[in-house]
Amino acid sequence: MLINFILLLLFAGIPYYLFFEKTNILGKEKIFYLSSLLVIGGMIFSHQVPQTASIPFAIIVLMAALFSLYKANKTTNLYKLAYYILFFNAPMLIMFQAKESTLYGVSLLITLLGIFMMGKYYERNYGSANYHSITGITLVTPYAGLMLTIYLTALALYPPFPNSLMFLNGILAAELSTLWYITVVIIFFGNFLIAVRVMAKTVFGKPNTNVHYIDLGPKERWLHLTIFILLLVLSVVGLKELLA
Repeated sequence: MLINFILLLLFAGIPYYLFFEKTNILGKEKIFYLSSLLVIGGMIFSHQVPQTASIPFAIIVLMAALFSLYKANKTTNLYKLAYYILFFNAPMLIMFQAKESTLYGVSLLITLLGIFMMGKYYERNYGSANYHSITGITLVTPYAGLMLTIYLTALALYPPFPNSLMFLNGILAAELSTLWYITVVIIFFGNFLIAVRVMAKTVFGKPNTNVHYIDLGPKERWLHLTIFILLLVLSVVGLKELLA
């Protein structure tokens, strides 16, 4: 049980909700970095110490995930969205076997890194990482629109992006109870609905005539291309795992 709660602490954003959300010690960018490091630490820890989640613990994890989903649905800030979605996916990282958890966690972290970097692009060009008024970017900033669409499509668990393949592989390898099946459905549709919501708000629609749109610069394009290539490599890895 202690191991389960340690993993909950590392994966589900407990330090953030109990402390960092209520203080200004860390900014949104640093919170994302810290949360990512905690998740990486949790994946390493789960490899070292085998664990089996009990039903009461599964209920706690699911409640924490639903709270993170609520927070993700309320925010229009890409920085916050990145770490709320990370916390929301915590049940998958806990219920999967160590190998499958690591593969899904790495895939999720790279996808969210892309969304986080798009937040930095928004902040640099539009004053904040808030996408509320930055609508229709695919029409006026095609590179930015394309990259954000790729990240959100991966987040929505669409194949052949690696998140969907790792998610499916984790389910096939895990021994699931009825409660865990319910959790899988919630996590799947939660990721999908949040991704579609963000697409509708900022990627598609009519551009805001009050906004001076600026597309990704050459260096940013190379950065996002690198992230995209990493996702493609993980897609190949995920496909091999499914066929093994």
